[in-house]
Amino acid sequence: MNDMRGADATTPAMPRLDLTPAPGSAPAVKMVVAHALMETKLVLRNGEQLLLALVIPLLLLLAGAKAGGVVDLGAGRRIDVLTPGVMALAVLSAAFTSLAIATAYERRYGVLKRLGASPLSRASLLAGKVLSLLALETLQLSAIGALGVALGWDPDGGLAAALSAVLLVVLGTLCLGSLGLLMAGTLRAEATLAGANLVYVLLLVAGAVVVPAASYPDSLGSLATSLPSGALAEGLREVLSGEGLAWTRAAVLCVWAVIGSAMTMRTFKWE
Repeated sequence: MNDMRGADATTPAMPRLDLTPAPGSAPAVKMVVAHALMETKLVLRNGEQLLLALVIPLLLLLAGAKAGGVVDLGAGRRIDVLTPGVMALAVLSAAFTSLAIATAYERRYGVLKRLGASPLSRASLLAGKVLSLLALETLQLSAIGALGVALGWDPDGGLAAALSAVLLVVLGTLCLGSLGLLMAGTLRAEATLAGANLVYVLLLVAGAVVVPAASYPDSLGSLATSLPSGALAEGLREVLSGEGLAWTRAAVLCVWAVIGSAMTMRTFKWE
């Protein structure tokens, strides 16, 4: 008995647990990161989106580099002109077309309605999707750059050109992503599917994405570079050829990004 009492006397007291409820949402940054991770996993599991975002640009780069003079790409080495344009096309396919179609069908099937009932705001939804896009584009641009180098692409400009290219890609993602969400949040899923694909084809053909603006008539070339796709593609061609960053390209992307983001946050419908 004495031994037992001695053992009880030396046993440390159990810590008191605080079970007081602490309701409230997670910090905004944590919600955005969690949403971005979910979006990225969904894209990587979707074969159609991967085809649009990665396979088609790679095939276009390979075919364009081997096609000779079928399409006039203007002065300069063909691969040096083509690779930055295909990079811009990859951003367009992921940030606009793929995002618009996926979001429209999420809206149709009630996924966004359930997200709308969570603490995730419109701004957080936009930020999470853009963050996911940047992760996907890192994969896209790495693959396109590697294939371009294997085909003889020789970018110029060093670290300054690389940083300028990153800036243009981020601005282009913000711009095209906000416009894709604007379409997905206001139109029916079927209309978004048709409209996003139509815009993709029109910009591919006449948006100075793969073919430089200098190869178009003057009026059409100026119009193409005032569009997000043309500003991004021309900006990437300029910085990766060693010409430096033309701030007019960045300004065009900023203006479109501000307009697209403001209209999306104002008009986006969860269902």
